[in-house]
Amino acid sequence: MNLGLEGKRALITGSSSGIGARVAGILAAEGVATVVHGRSAPAAEAVVRDIRAAGGDAEPIVAELLDDDGPERLAGAAQRHLGGVDILVNCAATGLDRPWDQTSAEDWRRLHELNVVAPARLAQALVPGMRRRGWGRLIQIASGAATAPQAGSVAYSATKAALVNLTTGLARALDRTGITVNTVSPGIVVTPRVEAYVRSLAEENGWGPDWSDIEREVLTRSIDNPTGRLGRPQDVAALVVFLASPHAGFINGANHRVDGGAIAVVN
Repeated sequence: MNLGLEGKRALITGSSSGIGARVAGILAAEGVATVVHGRSAPAAEAVVRDIRAAGGDAEPIVAELLDDDGPERLAGAAQRHLGGVDILVNCAATGLDRPWDQTSAEDWRRLHELNVVAPARLAQALVPGMRRRGWGRLIQIASGAATAPQAGSVAYSATKAALVNLTTGLARALDRTGITVNTVSPGIVVTPRVEAYVRSLAEENGWGPDWSDIEREVLTRSIDNPTGRLGRPQDVAALVVFLASPHAGFINGANHRVDGGAIAVVN
């Protein structure tokens, strides 16, 4: 499908694996010049090789967003390579599965810095160019936990709620600039890390090695979903790429759940 994105330029943070890698791949397939960002050079380069092998334009950039000048250095490097950034997808994040009363001040600081402050700083660095061109897309990857927090991840859920709030505020602050700002909130998605965790559960419980059997057991025993399956990076990436396109120009300031209806079941 031609989404009218050819010639655009995108920075996707946290795109050396999982959802971010899939976003980068689909954007590149739509003719977008992409910067693949991660903390591991080999991982980012592997994603770039796959994109180039499929005929896409991609460049790896390694940067630590928790460094004092990390977001600004990443934004500057992306702009120098691409000649400007039209689309920013904030996918980089960190989680924490720890009881709230055992969450340290440093845990809170690190979660907030990476999940909320870094996206805001990247937007500060890249929005001026978007303003000059009269067009831009800011897309935040939050979580279903932003609106349905879990007891075991209170701090993480709070930062994702803040990210949703940031989106709404930026959409209003960028009134009539040609820049839209949206959030995509995935449910449980089978990234490599999630798959490894689920397979460890399968081994503990004797569910066998076949993924279809494992997924059926998980859905039956612990994670109900009206679609009858777990999410895939493609499910999230498809919506992100649509929101980045000119076709989504009247969608702004919204939080879009991609969870197969799981939150609707809980609520």
